[in-house]
Amino acid sequence: MPAADCQLLNAELLISFMRKQFIFALCLVVAGSLSACSPRDLLTRRLAADLIEGSDAFRTPQALFVHTGVVSNKDYLSPESLVLQHHGWISATTAPCPAAIVPPPCWDVVLTPSGVETVRPLLVPAEEGKPSFSVPVARRELVAITGIAKQGSTADVEFIWHWIPLNEVGAAIYSSEGHYRTIALFRDYDDGWRLVESTTHSGQPLDEALKNAEPAQ
Repeated sequence: MPAADCQLLNAELLISFMRKQFIFALCLVVAGSLSACSPRDLLTRRLAADLIEGSDAFRTPQALFVHTGVVSNKDYLSPESLVLQHHGWISATTAPCPAAIVPPPCWDVVLTPSGVETVRPLLVPAEEGKPSFSVPVARRELVAITGIAKQGSTADVEFIWHWIPLNEVGAAIYSSEGHYRTIALFRDYDDGWRLVESTTHSGQPLDEALKNAEPAQ
């Protein structure tokens, strides 16, 4: 083989070898980058929904506090109490006000037979026999993530949710037709995005945001 042909062949072999080495090195870099990525590195609507639905503040059922015995006129005329009265689950007669309750009038509230039949199955054993008790009546259900606004390492996530009644009492108080709008605060940490559930120096935690939810138009 002529010397010129040998030199050309060697050059082609060298180029082929270098190309393979470059591709191999590039594959290592890409693989390393992918392995270093966390599923929470990118704040998508799907991730935001998963974190909101998995949070304690969102998953904790809504409880109704029922007060029997002597209560203030304000408590007796509260929206929840009026619903219980309307369904015939509680009744009351006027009663003298204790020193701690002012101004009069006061009411002595009791569960009716229908109220006992409706409420008793909802009580946990520790609540039975108490003059004041709570019963779980509704849970939240996420409807949609409607927007994500990022500002550096934080983000506001707007979402729509509604109530799902858990029982007859819940259905009387909470309608599943009403939708509510809430904005949750997210923060980007070294291991990815997290939902802010506790009080911080900026922004409100999810439990407060849910309490301040506004009806969605």
